[in-house]
This record gives sequence, structure tokens and C-alpha cells, in this order.
Amino acid sequence: MYELHFGVPMAGAILCALNTRHDSAMVSVLLKHSEAKILFVDQQLYHIAHGALQILSKTSSNLPLVILVLDSQSIVVGNTTAPSRGELEYESFLETGKLDFEVKRPKDELDPISVNYTSGTTSSPKGVVYSHRGAYLNSLATVLLNEMGSMPVYLWTVPMFHCNGWCMTWGVAAQGGTNVCLRDVTAKSIFRIVAEYRVTHMGAAPTVLSMMINAPSCDQKPLPGKVVVMTGAAPPPPQVLFKMESLGFMVVHSYGLTEVYGAGTICAWKPEWDDLPPDTRATLRARQGVPHLGLERLDVMDPITMRSVPSDAKTIGEVMFRGNTVMRRYLKDLKATQEAFKGGWFHSGDLAVRHTDGYIELKDRSKDIIISGGENISTIEVESVLFSHPGVLEAAVVGRPDEHWGEMPCAFVKLKDGFDHVTSEEIIAFCRDKLPHYMAPKTVVFGDLPKTSTGKTQKYILREKAKAMGSLSHKKPSKL
Repeated sequence: MYELHFGVPMAGAILCALNTRHDSAMVSVLLKHSEAKILFVDQQLYHIAHGALQILSKTSSNLPLVILVLDSQSIVVGNTTAPSRGELEYESFLETGKLDFEVKRPKDELDPISVNYTSGTTSSPKGVVYSHRGAYLNSLATVLLNEMGSMPVYLWTVPMFHCNGWCMTWGVAAQGGTNVCLRDVTAKSIFRIVAEYRVTHMGAAPTVLSMMINAPSCDQKPLPGKVVVMTGAAPPPPQVLFKMESLGFMVVHSYGLTEVYGAGTICAWKPEWDDLPPDTRATLRARQGVPHLGLERLDVMDPITMRSVPSDAKTIGEVMFRGNTVMRRYLKDLKATQEAFKGGWFHSGDLAVRHTDGYIELKDRSKDIIISGGENISTIEVESVLFSHPGVLEAAVVGRPDEHWGEMPCAFVKLKDGFDHVTSEEIIAFCRDKLPHYMAPKTVVFGDLPKTSTGKTQKYILREKAKAMGSLSHKKPSKL
């Protein structure tokens, strides 16, 4: 995949990296929508591709050429031919190339370099078109965000199909870096590789950070030196950032979306924050911050009036972006593109406040905000309190329909090992002690949380589960 991030654009083609967790049905839909002509497939995922091509063959005769990437230690046995125009093996395919080839540079730097399908927290992926110019600018911006000097050693836990690895695929190469790749991400393997290869930088979603801080002490190894960890994909709870800092990692908190090439903002650290208490530092680091150098404009605005909200840390607006590091369009979806760029700004769908120093802080996705009895409840704030409970490993909050209040907070919680005794009543009481009572969850459901491959909780699935529970109250209660 890393090689293809260079070979495909240099051949004048457009890269379209697909989510490795998609099933055959979804892969067939995306192959048809993107009109892919060549499909590179890892041997481990061959059965998914084979199934996708079988589905595609029922409605199209124009199937992509399949190039299979084999494990160097294995031998393919039996008939592996997919229902396509043919099939080649990756290394053999490379041997047919010419060393004196001519790089096909884009005629216009705004020509597309890649299409990335949103993995997101919704169930309908859209094809986000990146330009050569945007990818170039964001690659350099991510190098700066990560304080990445020459010849870094970068550990991959962020999938390269997600925003082209937050554009670090190209950024690491720009600095002459070494890439260390993981096929299966576990806390034990992360600590081992960081120590063995003297890793200097890595990227990780908050889910991976949580996995690391909750790993058994026998799996946690001392760091070989300064290790910068760029996190994003979902708002990280301050408690997770605090514990990562205590392990010795330097956490860089960024924020963005697939539509802005991954990272779009950075919680730029202020020297005067160094002397603050650890918990206060963690809360400040959890802010989404200010735009990086590659972005033209960032604002928090009223989506109706398109006016900036005051910098009072209270007034909620929608985060909006402008610039070359914002997508060109949604592939074959003019209506969605026009809607996303209404008023000349890209509408993120994320709700935030702006502090007096200009730093933004997310409060929720517009579709995730809970309106209970006329009050707006930020699920991020409730989740942050849940994460501060010593027994909570993962948490997500959604609205549960209610006949009287409209919605009530419903918490989905995964407990840490050894905390099976924790009850829903205990979780609710814990939250009521730390939050206004109307914000505390009224329902707690224990179990695993559905995730995308980039670590985002799929809240649309949880909302369906909460909806299926029905209303909690059937008459006007005396108090919350």
C-alpha cells in the first residue's frame, strides 16, 4: 500500500484505497462507483475481493484487472483465479516495469490524486476527491504538526486507506523516514516495536491510546526516547491524554475529517500551560485548537446566518473550513457537494465553541447532540465523565427517545477487566455527582461498542439500539 501511494500517482492514475473491513457487497459497490480498472489485493483479503467481483460480474462485464499481493513465506495452492480479465502477482508485475520510465505529472495541480470513501459514523460512504495540491500541502502540514525532523521512524497504526494515512504516507517520505507497519494492532506489539525499532513518531486513534494505557504493566515497555503520538479521528477524553503523558508519550491532538485530508487543526501547545496541574493540561490538550499552516480558514459559524459565533466558550456553532486542503468534491454527487459547500464554506457537521484565545473545542456532531426537555446535551461532555470512572474502558452516549423529554441520554459502556461488578446504577450515580442531573445518563448498556476501522464508534448503530428500547417515561415525571 505504501508503494502504491507513489507508484499510482507517478503513473498518472488515481489512487482509491478501500477499507480493509468492508465485506464483499460493499467492496463491489465501491468498485462500481469508482470505476476502478486495477484492483490490488492482499492475499489475506482475497476472499473478500473474489466475492466482490462475483457480485460485480452479474451487472457488469468491465471488471478490474486483479493483482494479488502474496505473503513471501506462503505458497498459493489451488485455483485462485478471480472472475476478472485475468490476474497477476504483485512482485512479478513490478518486474515488467522499466527503470527509465517517465513520471506522468498532473497537467493541473488541482487534478485528483486520490478518492477516499468516508468510513465515518454514518452508513453511507461518499467518495471524497483529493487534489495533488491539497495532498502536497497537507503532507507538509502533518510533518510540522508532528514536529518531525529528518529520518524519523514512524509506526503505523492508522490505516493507510484512511485519508491516505492522514497524509503521513507522503509526509514521512518527505523527511526520509522509515516506516514500520503492523498487520494486527495490539498494545503489546506497539510497545515492543517502539522499543525495538526506536520509534520516534506514530499516529493513533483514541481507541488505540485507550488500549495502550490499559495494557498490563508487563506489556508496557520503557520508551527509547521522545515518542510523538498524533491522535485524532474522535475527540480523545482528557483522562486518556493525561495517562499517555504519564507513560512518557508526547501527544499531539489534531482534528479533521476525510473531507479535509485528515488533520485540519492542531491544539498548538502554549509554554505557559507547562506549569499547570496535570489534569488541567490534559483538559486543554483535548481542545481541537487552531488551523494548521496548510489551511486557509477555520471558523465556528451559525450555519443559517453564516456569522461567526462569539469567542465566549459558550455559544455553539458549526465548524467550517476553507482552503486547498479541503476536498474538491464528492465523486458523482453534485447535490451532496453543493450542500457541503453552502455559503462558500465546507460544513463539517461538527458543533463547537470558540474560546477567548481563538482555540475551538468540539461539543458534538450535529446529529449526535441530545435535546432533552429543550436543553442541549453534549455527548462528548458526558462521555468524558464516563471515562473518568475507574472501571470504564470505552463509552459512547446517544439519545434514547422519550415521550415526555423528547430524548434522554443513553450510555453504552465497555468495562475494564476485573470490573464486572460495576452496575448501571453505580455509573448513573457517578455521572449525577459530576454533571447537572439532566445531562446524566438515564440508561446504561454494557458490552462491546461497534467501531469503524479507524476507531470511531458507529453511533448510528447505537442510536438504532436505543430507539428499539422505546421511551423511558410514559408520563410527566416529578423531576429528572
